[in-house]
Amino acid sequence: MSRFDSPFFLFAVMLVAQWLAAYTGDTFRKRVRRLKKEERGDFDVVRTASLTLLGLIIGFSFAMAVSRYDQRKNLEEAEANAIGTEYNRADLLPADDALRVRQLLTQYTEKRISYYLARDEHSVEQINADAQKLQAELWSAVVRVAATQPTPVVALALSGMNDVLNSQGYTQAAWLNRIPLEAWALAGLIAISCNLLLGYGEHRTSTLLLVLPVIVSIAIFLIADIDNPRGGVIWIHPTNLISQYQTMKQH
Repeated sequence: MSRFDSPFFLFAVMLVAQWLAAYTGDTFRKRVRRLKKEERGDFDVVRTASLTLLGLIIGFSFAMAVSRYDQRKNLEEAEANAIGTEYNRADLLPADDALRVRQLLTQYTEKRISYYLARDEHSVEQINADAQKLQAELWSAVVRVAATQPTPVVALALSGMNDVLNSQGYTQAAWLNRIPLEAWALAGLIAISCNLLLGYGEHRTSTLLLVLPVIVSIAIFLIADIDNPRGGVIWIHPTNLISQYQTMKQH
């Protein structure tokens, strides 16, 4: 994970940017042009509308992040179930092939757990490379049996292996499905604009100019944290995969 993808970095940037915007608005009011009394009503309408829009953007972004987080959790459970099902279906294969498939599945599950726990891209690339090799070996082991014994029973084991391989692809796609950069840029622009209006509309310089930047920055940090699978303090623990791995090791 790069520094620019860190929720903590985003929190710091947004806090500083918003505070500077509020300070700029306050400075503009004092040194360039004060808000006239007859303009106050229209200004308050614009400021309220901007703050409302900011709240909506934050709410929608939070909903997007939570839905993606829930999807990743559900896919982790589905992946563990697919591996467990195929581990049991290995009984449908000849004894030697069944033993080989179970050994490979145990190694593969360990790699999938490492994928969830990894925190830097270099480790993820190596884990994915190792997992792809194991996938190829798993598929070859089942296909070889299916080619020599094309029975419905063996086809069931082949179908289960297909589910194992597909579940990894679904999981990887979900982890890459993040809130678009354009949405972040729009939220940042509206937040900065709101703080600019807030600073300009104040009657005097106040510590209240720091309240909105702090609140919005915390909200954005939470959204970024939920949206980022490998950074921050909220992340998906592969509970189901670990449980499945322990069961396989005991077996």
